[in-house]
Amino acid sequence: MVSSIADSQDLEIIKEKTTRDLIIEHGYPAEHHSVETEDGNMLSVFRIPYSHHLQNENQTRPIVLMQHGLLTSSDIWVVSGPNDSLAFLLADSGFDVWIGNNRGNEYSKPLKTPSWNFSWHEIGYYDLPAMIDYAIKTNDQGQKSIHYVGHSQGTTVFFTLMSLRPEYNERIKTAHMLAPVAIWKNVKSECISCAADLISADGWLTKLLSHAEFGRSMSSSASQCFETKCKNFTENQSSGHSNQTALIEAAKISQVGSWKQVIHYLFNFKSGLFQQYDYDTVTNLELYKSEKPPNYPIEEINSEVHLWYADNDQLVAVDDVVALADRLPKKVLHHIDDPLWAHGDFYLHNEIRKYVNEPVIQIMQQYKLDSK
Repeated sequence: MVSSIADSQDLEIIKEKTTRDLIIEHGYPAEHHSVETEDGNMLSVFRIPYSHHLQNENQTRPIVLMQHGLLTSSDIWVVSGPNDSLAFLLADSGFDVWIGNNRGNEYSKPLKTPSWNFSWHEIGYYDLPAMIDYAIKTNDQGQKSIHYVGHSQGTTVFFTLMSLRPEYNERIKTAHMLAPVAIWKNVKSECISCAADLISADGWLTKLLSHAEFGRSMSSSASQCFETKCKNFTENQSSGHSNQTALIEAAKISQVGSWKQVIHYLFNFKSGLFQQYDYDTVTNLELYKSEKPPNYPIEEINSEVHLWYADNDQLVAVDDVVALADRLPKKVLHHIDDPLWAHGDFYLHNEIRKYVNEPVIQIMQQYKLDSK
């Protein structure tokens, strides 16, 4: 794969502060890499190679790859600052920290033509392995595996990769799924229900949007749904106990992605299954040799998977997490002991260090001790 340290000047024209800027302003070393996928898309990946507090650049530093959720970016892992954000805490705990961006988001553009014809399936199948392989190669310390942290869609793409390309399980030490999204059967949301009612595998709206950038080419019915049922959808994704600095920086993240990512989730919501993209019957027969898309074989995921979930998460139902866990061979469940904890609190909450970040780091460090 062709790859290099990229010049971030173009990004700085668009954004006042990039992920790299947010890292550097706190005194940490930062790198911006460009990684090419197997299917020819370019991804921006940021790195904190070592801690300036530890001065550990000449020591072995276990690799961690962090992956954001739907319509966000690498910024989420640093917006809470060095005392709370997981990326900084990992660096100060001796890790080589890699912070990914999927195709089509604000950092990983332009796209290869045809540009917006992708869902999170392609992100999992192509983007994630490219970043894993690149991080291991660039670390250049003889490591063969990494720790992984994903939030929301960042968990979906992990399940996609590890189930369809199970050889990648050997490259995972521990995997931490913050707000895991796979089975999406019991989510209670007027916004999601309204949007799901608008689409069908062979419907004209699905065909209109499936090759479009998110937010564009909306029909009047879709616009009405989003303006009424989804009006306060974003605001409801945090509990009100957010780090105010994080809220300000997170609000600057451009919500860029493909409609097909959203539609894929809506299809799974309607079916109650974790399955591949549902095209029309003719296309399904051509691609899958069946009228319905196949389920992702998550029973093939044999890496150590930690599921972090909360009762008040409007996008991740507890029953769905339990159903997912029942199918994973090697899993550990971590319930967030805060009744108000919401979907975005995994990177916005003013006590993420206590509830999530320190426990995650402790598990990674224990893995190192157990491996000796």
